Amino acid sequence: MTKLEKRYDFVLFFDVKDGNPNGDPDAGNLPRIDAETGNGIVTDVCLKRKVRNYVQITKGSEAGYDIFVKEKAVLNKEIDTVYKELKIDANAKKPAKGDEVEKGRNGMCKKFFDIRTFGAVLSTGANAGQVRGPVQLTFARSVEPIVSFEHSITRMAVTKEEDIDKERTMGRKYTVPYGLYKAYGFVSPHFAASTGFSTEDLDLFWEALTQMFEYDRAAARGLMSTRRLVIFEHNSALGSKPADELFNRVEVKRTGDMNKPARDFSDYTITLDGKPLTEIKTVVTL
Repeated sequence: MTKLEKRYDFVLFFDVKDGNPNGDPDAGNLPRIDAETGNGIVTDVCLKRKVRNYVQITKGSEAGYDIFVKEKAVLNKEIDTVYKELKIDANAKKPAKGDEVEKGRNGMCKKFFDIRTFGAVLSTGANAGQVRGPVQLTFARSVEPIVSFEHSITRMAVTKEEDIDKERTMGRKYTVPYGLYKAYGFVSPHFAASTGFSTEDLDLFWEALTQMFEYDRAAARGLMSTRRLVIFEHNSALGSKPADELFNRVEVKRTGDMNKPARDFSDYTITLDGKPLTEIKTVVTL
């Protein structure tokens, strides 16, 4: 594994067509929307979930690429398992402290890709401390306000036998007809040094961002695709320019008839320093 020595900032664009990119359980699973501006929202947790799923599918069987936060995982059992492998007594009357906590923390980072990437709280059971991950993401926001459509759907079957005389059962489905979303991200080599996050891990992370929707298909999410990933590679660990200055170099412009709502990615042009981006992934060396 090669040590990460440079800072990275990045901009991620993805879109959704006729789907719900991130339902809000507190609002009947409606697409998340900023109530004041009407812009759509996709949480950082949602994006991290898709990265985790991609890594689990493509690399999960390899040592060092297991996923800590995955479906039906019991997190404290995962911590206990690593403690046993490291011969640390997780059931001692006095909880692990000092060197044992650090040993457990390092063991968790070594085993789980998502811990050494995003960090984790590992003090919920056998104490393995806390990990601050080198990769951080913001919420994604749509570049323009979106609308949420509600559709009535029917099922030609019933759940209970006493409802057998009913012709059908009714339900609801919510979709965004089209939305182009933008998220920002940051990679810190300082935190990478403490978790063991390597350049190989970073390459896998970039790969996940560009491919994650291809392995996350569902009828509810419609058609989702990564459209552009712009990576700013600094020349040092501290970086050479502020992130907001770099992000301002990336702009989104509408094309075509401005009086009609956007319904496809072709309705937008994404530019870097005024020049249209045609590749999904662009690396800018500073």
